[in-house]
Amino acid sequence: MELTLLQILWTGKDSRVEGGAVAGSVYKVIEIIGTSDTSWEEAAKSAVEEAADSLDDLRVAEVVQLDMHIVENKVVAYRAKVKVSFKYHKDA
Repeated sequence: MELTLLQILWTGKDSRVEGGAVAGSVYKVIEIIGTSDTSWEEAAKSAVEEAADSLDDLRVAEVVQLDMHIVENKVVAYRAKVKVSFKYHKDA
């Protein structure tokens, strides 16, 4: 049985079969907000790139909310709230 990526993210477990044995992986999901003065796409990309600087084994990023920061009736920043999943490694 092969799990879809959505099932893996939902359960936090990857129990696909590898080499005849059940492999188990755990993923942590965090929410971060990226900003850009040009677009939501750049805001989301910025969030993932910043997360990649401090987290290992990033797996999936899901944009969950888009909004804008407005000052004096003008859009000054695009913001993207992103859920990022990464593989959890137990401390040795």
